[in-house]
Amino acid sequence: MAVGRPSIDVVADRREDLSTPIDVVLVGGGIMSATLGTILRLLEPSWTIRVYERLDAVAQESSNAWNNAGTGHAALCELNYTPQRPDGTVDITKAVAINEQFQVSRELWQHLVSADLLPDPSGFISSTPHMTFVRGAENVEFLRRRHAAMAAHPLFADLEFSDDPDVIARWAPLLLDERADGLPVAATRASDGTDVDFGALTRHLTDFLTANGVDLLLEHEVTSISRRRDGGWRLKVADRSWNARERHSTVDARFVFVGAGGGALPLLQKSGIPEIKGYGGFPISGVFLRTTNPEIVARHHAKVYGKADVGSPPMSVPHLDTRVVDGGTSLMFGPYAGFSTKFLKKGSLLDLFRSVRPSNILTMLTVAKDNWDLTAYLIREVTKSRWSKFRALRDFMPTADPKDWEFITAGQRVQVMKTKPGSRGGVLEFGTELVTSADGSIAGLLGASPGASTAVPAMVDLLERCFPDRFPAWHRELATMMPSLDNGQWDSDEELAHLADDAEVQRAV
Repeated sequence: MAVGRPSIDVVADRREDLSTPIDVVLVGGGIMSATLGTILRLLEPSWTIRVYERLDAVAQESSNAWNNAGTGHAALCELNYTPQRPDGTVDITKAVAINEQFQVSRELWQHLVSADLLPDPSGFISSTPHMTFVRGAENVEFLRRRHAAMAAHPLFADLEFSDDPDVIARWAPLLLDERADGLPVAATRASDGTDVDFGALTRHLTDFLTANGVDLLLEHEVTSISRRRDGGWRLKVADRSWNARERHSTVDARFVFVGAGGGALPLLQKSGIPEIKGYGGFPISGVFLRTTNPEIVARHHAKVYGKADVGSPPMSVPHLDTRVVDGGTSLMFGPYAGFSTKFLKKGSLLDLFRSVRPSNILTMLTVAKDNWDLTAYLIREVTKSRWSKFRALRDFMPTADPKDWEFITAGQRVQVMKTKPGSRGGVLEFGTELVTSADGSIAGLLGASPGASTAVPAMVDLLERCFPDRFPAWHRELATMMPSLDNGQWDSDEELAHLADDAEVQRAV
């Protein structure tokens, strides 16, 4: 396979030849486009692939390390993935599915590192225990039941539980230092958790792509997508660079993936595919507290998730996280939600209003009517003083001092609103949603968490849905990259031996 070692970003600058459509156009320079581009380059090295990114570098929106929590979402610590049933038992179905998806992502990264197509994984992933921490007798009992249900499954067999303050203090001292409320406490701990710098990973994947014939056009914004008579797509592109020779151009493509984060919904709407009708977006901004004080950072090595207040949405779950970004370690606490009508951090205040269509207005109004608790939560968050927000950190870390912490603005999330099955109303989704056209010639990803952590299985799902005629032939090669796709069944002793040789890489990734 004609692939080489990643080098530096290469920005293509050429006049378009409309007589030869590009095989694959990827809109957006984030983790989703980089992942899909990488898989396709490995599967079909002869295909022409081009990436359009509206900003002056890749991974500047949701994939940027400071615009997300960097949690390798494996459902080890997030309580919203393990709801309690009416009878008091804990449902781990979603946790199992998310953990399996993250393992697939790690398998692809491992494969790329083993093949020398990605650099040292320590540059984008680090070992960071995942913990859940609760207070109060009722919450302690729930966490005990959750642990029992999860530990019975092979994926979570190593999950530890303790309600002993001394043990928890050894796991994460800052949680219990000077805690005087007298409430019982409990925690679970998964030592195999990770912290992922998705920005660095996106840049590495993009380096691989540009070193292997993929065009990357920075400061180029796709402004319109329309169907061609032959079934392909015509994209209008604006060159936003200061020295552009031509401000506007047109390109034809056989397949288009819209991985533009919050910008995906408007572009899919412009494409006119019926599958996007009924979809809307609800934008939510985020803020975190961060400290780089080395004395504080040295005393906390974990991602610790708590429990959201009653009536608060899943995105409000408080967590105190170790972050490793560009080789530096810090702690981050949050999130604090806010409201903006922008769909992207560097977007327009008109984004929300421009997304309203006759086909989705009923969906959006129904969601607004049925989610007053979310509206009330956002109002509370927006009107909180800085000190009120800091008190939430004090609940987690009693010794926190304001002089050690700074507020940073995180990325924009656009929660999915879609038509409720069997009705004309709408429902608010807190996950991710893959939207594909009936003929498989265009697709886009909407939504937020777990997002980047499940980029690989999401893109494999896209390949199966959009290229059903080619997918059977691709499956064997995909399974060598990601054994979980074949349920761990290998086709030859040589492949099994190759996996064993990669044991050191597996531990790293």
